[in-house]
Amino acid sequence: MSRKIRGILITILVLTLAVVAVGEGPAAAAKSKPPFTIALSNGFIGSEWRHQMVERAEAVFNYYKEKGLVTGKLIVQHAGLDTTKQIAQIRNMINSRVDAIIINPNSQTALNPVIEEAVDAGIVVICIDQAVTSPKAINVVIDQSRWAAISAEWLANKLGGKGNIVAINGLAGHPANEDRWRGAKSVFDKHPGIKILTDTNANWDQATGQQVMSNLLATYPSIDGVWVQDGMAEGAIKAILASGRKFPIVTGEARVGFLKLWKELHDKNPSFTSIGVVNPPGIAASGLHVAMQILQGRKFKDGALKNGNTLFVPIPGVVTQENFDQYWKEYKDKPDTYTLDGWISEEQARSYFK
Repeated sequence: MSRKIRGILITILVLTLAVVAVGEGPAAAAKSKPPFTIALSNGFIGSEWRHQMVERAEAVFNYYKEKGLVTGKLIVQHAGLDTTKQIAQIRNMINSRVDAIIINPNSQTALNPVIEEAVDAGIVVICIDQAVTSPKAINVVIDQSRWAAISAEWLANKLGGKGNIVAINGLAGHPANEDRWRGAKSVFDKHPGIKILTDTNANWDQATGQQVMSNLLATYPSIDGVWVQDGMAEGAIKAILASGRKFPIVTGEARVGFLKLWKELHDKNPSFTSIGVVNPPGIAASGLHVAMQILQGRKFKDGALKNGNTLFVPIPGVVTQENFDQYWKEYKDKPDTYTLDGWISEEQARSYFK
């Protein structure tokens, strides 16, 4: 066989392998064998929710360590709101040759190039809490838009489809924040009798939420409803209590501190009610369970992924007045900062695969 023909055949073989690899998709990235090294890259860190997220991931990591499937400790790095720093940290994880990276991203798009570097290096990349647009990552998320729509629908129904409302959102520009407001606003837009006086941001911080609500009360003499995201609802209600104003209908949060305030207000005035939709810190645990399935060579079932690479896991629960006592009994002894939680098990993760 001539050198020229041999060269042509090698080129064809390389191109064929490349096409096969691309065709198999992001879940085909894993090439190593256990025990695996796992890293977690977290962006925003300014909330107890994020600390709980890391703790839950570490608990599941230790579960797999007992089974001999992972090694060392879960590598955890926080970038704060610095997307450039998060990119650099992920690149360091690539250079450290980890087997999987769980990412809670600061951006839906800015991390895409480094995510693709990781997948091309044979690393499984799971993005949690908020989906990224890179087709090479696997997104393991709840539907943030639907999450917000649940409480927006509750508020619209309580108002009878009409009234003046204000909205207190989280961190401006954050992908989860934008998806949530998109979902809530889509509900309010269906009710022409509901007027959104303003939508503002309080950075998922209780103290900031309290100050923002105080400002809104000073600005608008007539507020019938308040739609507020997690991490700020307790602060918003404290501002309303301090104002002495007539209580508007307020959405809440599935956190123990808020549940305590809810119970106190309802015991004094049975007409008070709220809602808390669970946004699970355990999404990191769910993502890790999914990563372990991929690392062990399993392929997703047809239809398991939406939009090509997104696995929507169930929203764990919704607290309403009707089921409040059930949740209160289960969580009342937890710290005020504890977020009601939920995650898929290893068995449930396995059910998404062939």
